[in-house]
Amino acid sequence: MSDQSGRCDRRSFLEKSIHVSGAGVVAALSLEQATVPAQAAETVTAKATVPVSASAMPTGAIGNLRVSRLICGGNLFAGSAHSRDLIYVSELMKHYYTPEKIMDTLELCESCGVNTAVMRCDDHIIGVLKRYRTQRGGKIQWIAQTYPKVNDLSNIQKAIDAGAAAVFAQGGSCDDLVKDGHLDTIVELLALVKKNGLPAGVGSHSLTTPQLVEKEGLSPDFYHKTFNKVGFMCQEVAEIAAFMKAVQKPWIAFKVLAAGIIPPRDGLSLAFKTGADFVNLGMFDFQVKEDVKIVTDLLAGDLKRDRRWRS
Repeated sequence: MSDQSGRCDRRSFLEKSIHVSGAGVVAALSLEQATVPAQAAETVTAKATVPVSASAMPTGAIGNLRVSRLICGGNLFAGSAHSRDLIYVSELMKHYYTPEKIMDTLELCESCGVNTAVMRCDDHIIGVLKRYRTQRGGKIQWIAQTYPKVNDLSNIQKAIDAGAAAVFAQGGSCDDLVKDGHLDTIVELLALVKKNGLPAGVGSHSLTTPQLVEKEGLSPDFYHKTFNKVGFMCQEVAEIAAFMKAVQKPWIAFKVLAAGIIPPRDGLSLAFKTGADFVNLGMFDFQVKEDVKIVTDLLAGDLKRDRRWRS
């Protein structure tokens, strides 16, 4: 008897659960569970109804380069994924992004008007780029993310020798050099890159780095600075915007989606409206068309930027 009662109670519970309102269910979901289905639906709609034309992607100047306003980020290609407590994600990225898949993604980017990629300077990426150019005729411009050390600019020279179109020092590396009082290494890096006729940039997570670079008059050709509204490896957006408004160099914003916390349309819109000249965005191959559509729509509309274009 008690077992029958138990089954009845469980059945009643399930019946009641099934009829819980949609609002109640969504309220109980995690952030990821609540946002991913909506984003997935938006992605399907975008890909199904809007054709992507390479000619629709606006470009700007960085030095002597014409660069698409949306730049393909390369961290995923190297297995560098900000996954918080999920320890398997970086290995998953490495298994997904085989050399063939990287080349597929770069090829798709080029077909959609994304003519530039920011990728780290290491043997793996250099090897894939060589294959991409020789086997598929790829022409995507490589802005090399490099890792300078005190008295050691070999990684910068490696990027130059491997055909980089522009070179900058990675954000964490630059921040550490500034924090440890080695601004002279950044000076040497900029001089080496410019000596070889390439645009030279400074990357940073901390706003202190570009502030000091500007104060000391080092004159890089561009900045590569984090920007998002949730404080992920960056400062308050108002503080960054106020500083960048006075800076005359092009600004490539990155981490604008805060490693997937922010929906693409929100992060991209905020970055461009606030003043970024370009956005470096890590994209899976199945996200490229959607992200291109968002950027081209934004830039074709009445953007009302707070900072005039610097390129």
